[in-house]
Formats: sequence, structure tokens, C-alpha cells
Amino acid sequence: MLYVAIVFAAGFAFGTVPKLGETLATLCEAPFLLIVMVLAARWLPARLGVTPAIGPLAALGVGALVLQQLTDVALGSLLRGMTLGEQLAHLTTPAGAIYLALVVAFAAMPVLTNWRKLRRP
Repeated sequence: MLYVAIVFAAGFAFGTVPKLGETLATLCEAPFLLIVMVLAARWLPARLGVTPAIGPLAALGVGALVLQQLTDVALGSLLRGMTLGEQLAHLTTPAGAIYLALVVAFAAMPVLTNWRKLRRP
């Protein structure tokens, strides 16, 4: 999905600043990722012909989240040699908590950014 590709590419690009320390680097990249999420979530539903209703927009966000998480776990295993358990344990760190907040925002963003356009039954 294009939404996943855009946001994941931005995260990959911003995630290359490890010299700051993991938590500070995650905090520094978070605003940029949020901007990319908002822009992509505003632009893509209309571009892809997604009906501006809660169901289709939520499906877009959740579907994108599933694809993003599968990709993230695969890349964590392949590129960093992390097991699934190590990746889950990382979520208990401050950087992991920031990551979880961003993941929730990522899934919700198609609905949140298109709230005014929603067709209600």
C-alpha cells in the first residue's frame, strides 16, 4: 500500500540518527513522521478512491498498520538480527513507548485527517 510505503520510507530515512541515543533520536524523528502521516493520510484516500466513511478509512489505517508491522518485524529480523521477543521487549523502553504512540497515530490517521469529509449514515 502506498500509505505504508510513504510513511515507512520516511521512518527509515529519519531512523538513521543513532548518534543522539535511541530515545532522543526517536523523539527527534517523531514530529517529521507525524507530518508525513498527516499528509499521506489526507492525500491518499481520495487518490485511491477510498470512500470518505469511517469503515473504509479505518480499514485503510488498520490494513496499513498490519503491513507496516509485518515489514518492521521482518526487517528487524533480517537487518538487525532481532528475534520477535527482542522486538517486543524493545516496546517497554522509552523509545518503544514513543514508537507505540506513533503506530497508534499511524493506524488512526486516515480517519482523523479526513474527519470533516466523513459521510455519516
